[in-house]
Amino acid sequence: MIPLDSIAQLTEGNLKTIAVNAFERNPVARRQCLEHYGVSCQCCNFNFYNIYGELGQNYIHVHHIIPLAKIRKNYQVDPTKDLIPLCANCHAMIHRRNPPLSIEELKEIIKSSHLP
Repeated sequence: MIPLDSIAQLTEGNLKTIAVNAFERNPVARRQCLEHYGVSCQCCNFNFYNIYGELGQNYIHVHHIIPLAKIRKNYQVDPTKDLIPLCANCHAMIHRRNPPLSIEELKEIIKSSHLP
């Protein structure tokens, strides 16, 4: 760890340009996924509305079971088999590993965490 008194100056905020390719998402597929599963996280059951009220209403990430980066082409998405709602934390944890954890693997980690 670097001692705080040895750091003369820390700066942030310079503008830099980044070019990226992004895969298109289908908003109809997202809507159909949420109509099927609801808006609670399918790993930990977190529901943004229950905690944040109106601000969290209908807010949830939608995870691609097979990452679009792995498919790397236009494909016919099945909203109930290829997509699943996850809270931001579970979504981030699934993607901490490459390849991503499965839904079942993350559920088992949560179950074995001994948290209420």
